[in-house]
Amino acid sequence: MSQQGAALQSYNNELVKCIEDLCSKREELQKQIVQEEEEKHKLQSDIRVLTEKLAKVNEGLAKKIASRNEFDKTIAETEAAYMKILESSQSLLKVLKREQQSLVREKTSTSVLSTAMSMTTGPKT
Repeated sequence: MSQQGAALQSYNNELVKCIEDLCSKREELQKQIVQEEEEKHKLQSDIRVLTEKLAKVNEGLAKKIASRNEFDKTIAETEAAYMKILESSQSLLKVLKREQQSLVREKTSTSVLSTAMSMTTGPKT
């Protein structure tokens, strides 16, 4: 029976050792869980902060894009008005040149007519 007692004691010692090993592994695993939970909370906090920053950046970006679109609209309207002014200036220049040519022709024909009349009537005495 002492052999059985020794075997039982051996099994008991081995069982206690296994239980202690399991407890040790559990404690190590618990430490890892605590560390990862802390990391998780830190990351969640960082995500909250970054989400708020992203929202602010998106809001500012939307305002700037709207302002840029207003600039684009104003520039387009101004360029269109400027093109109309250029077209009007070209038209005015054409009219002025035509009138100038017409006046030059009238003056030339009047001068020629005047010279021709004075030649036909002779010198005045």
